Amino acid sequence: MTDKMPVFIKIEEYEQVLELVKMIRKKLEDAKATVMKVNDLKNEEDHQLEMWHNALAEVEKKIDFIDQSLNEPEEF
Repeated sequence: MTDKMPVFIKIEEYEQVLELVKMIRKKLEDAKATVMKVNDLKNEEDHQLEMWHNALAEVEKKIDFIDQSLNEPEEF
C-alpha cells in the first residue's frame, strides 16, 4: 500500500495553475463551438449538394424523355 504524501506548492503557483486550467477550459469551449459551426456548415453543404444532384437528375430525365420522344417514329 502506498502512502499518499501531501504536495506543497506556493500559493502564487497554485493560483497560476488555476488560471491556466480556466484558460484551457475556455479554449476548449471555443474549439467545441468552432467544430459545431463547421459541422453545421458541412451539413448545409451536403443538403445543397443533394438538392443540386436531384435537380440534375430531374433535368436528365426530361432530356431523356425529349430524346426518346424525338427518336420514336410517329404512329398514324
